[in-house]
Amino acid sequence: MKPTSDHPVVIFENNRTKAARQVMLEEEPLSIRVQGKPYSVVMRTPGDEIAHVAGFCLGEGVIDSRDDIKQMGFCDGDDTNTVTVTLTPARLQKTEHVLERRGFISQTSCGICGKEIIDDLSQAVAPLKQGGRIGAVTAVDCIKNLKRHQPLRDETMASHAAAVYDGNAKMLSVAEDVGRHNALDKAIGKTLLADGLQAAAFVVLSSRVSFEMVQKTARARIPIILAVSRPTALAVRLASQLNMTVACRPKKSGLIVYCGRGRIRGK
Repeated sequence: MKPTSDHPVVIFENNRTKAARQVMLEEEPLSIRVQGKPYSVVMRTPGDEIAHVAGFCLGEGVIDSRDDIKQMGFCDGDDTNTVTVTLTPARLQKTEHVLERRGFISQTSCGICGKEIIDDLSQAVAPLKQGGRIGAVTAVDCIKNLKRHQPLRDETMASHAAAVYDGNAKMLSVAEDVGRHNALDKAIGKTLLADGLQAAAFVVLSSRVSFEMVQKTARARIPIILAVSRPTALAVRLASQLNMTVACRPKKSGLIVYCGRGRIRGK
């Protein structure tokens, strides 16, 4: 299925109406199965399904690395909305408790208070090492340039994007989706499947930074999150506890760093 489709619309302008057609972003369910059993269903923009599921499984704690995947592919051919993941026997032994919870924190967070979320995630995800630093100017440039890699947004004005960069500000992957979480899963999944996560230094998001976005980035062991929009207070508290850096670009100029100041150079 294509990520966009053409739809008839009626435009009201200057006391007149006219018929037109407009490109719109598609949204379809993706069923994720682990060990032959239903695990989760997410709404997403069609495309990059294998990378999406790989990034999702990493973020959820189903896997820790690409080596934990024995097999992954579509059910009944490429033109389906179901991807199945088979884990190695060693990983399956380690992850039974995660599979029983069916979706880790991001799927069970309704009704859980912020302190419980931070405590739970801090037990499941170790704080990140300090790692390298990036310049503030470089950070701003990467945030500003994200829109150059959003063809679906140019067509529809309805998609989010996420990109993964290495320490030299070289883009390792980029992805778009109707869902901000999905875009990040896809970008991380692409990097994971290309064996590039060890080189990943920061991510750039088109959206606000929520605790789920911090969780997914932390699971990928990427220490810096840069975003177009501002973070939530819970996201900053969680990122601080996990020794991560969160920064965004205000509307006028500059860079706002909410935590992890040591990873941002002045220039």
